Amino acid sequence: MVKQTAGHDSLGEFAPEFARLNDDILFGEVWSREDELSLKNRSIVTISALIGKGIVDSSLKYHLMTARKNGVTKTEMAEILTHIAFYAGWPNAWAAFNMVKEVYADDNSENKEEHGGFFGLGEPNTAYSMYFIGNSYLNPLTNPKETVFIANVTFEPGCRNNWHIHHAKSGGGQILICVDGEGWYQEEGKPAQSLKPGNIVTIPANVKHWHGAKANNWFSHLAVEVPGEDTKNEWCEPVSDEEYNKLS
Repeated sequence: MVKQTAGHDSLGEFAPEFARLNDDILFGEVWSREDELSLKNRSIVTISALIGKGIVDSSLKYHLMTARKNGVTKTEMAEILTHIAFYAGWPNAWAAFNMVKEVYADDNSENKEEHGGFFGLGEPNTAYSMYFIGNSYLNPLTNPKETVFIANVTFEPGCRNNWHIHHAKSGGGQILICVDGEGWYQEEGKPAQSLKPGNIVTIPANVKHWHGAKANNWFSHLAVEVPGEDTKNEWCEPVSDEEYNKLS
């Protein structure tokens, strides 16, 4: 989670204890409990509660922006508000829709078919969305029960997966073959590598790393799972905005 400072910035001198509870407890300890509830689901719960109480001010806009960043798509958001309207009231939903349209105004989902490169975009990567910041898409190319598993993974601008490790007793690891757009790859303790089509990254087993799109670019790579003994993936903490925004 990104360190929240809004409370300290606005009320640090006037109400320091409130600022501490807001920044360090609510947006610190509570929102960081991702093992119990993903950031995406926390965003959905939060916007539902705010709209239910008729709160459609700047705080809702902040949480709508956060929800989009945490992987709630425009289609999902429209359906969430449609559902909420029957419980929270039609006027509240109307007011929220006006704000949602503003937050998602630059959403280019209608052009998704243009991304993914030669191998195609595939479907939203919902099964692993809790391990990504932003939206990703998966197009499996082989059957892992029959041969080596290869999939085309596409990241929307700014999307990246969490730090993670491909564990293996022997063999294992992963190979990335970049096919479209521009992205990043980084191993723990090393500088991030800029990636473009044609670049190939060999990821050793048991090495902590992450990969994803650059801030203003879509990015696609083939992910090749290297066979090994006792292989398993370990998902770790997200790549924070502070870490990510330092890359250029």
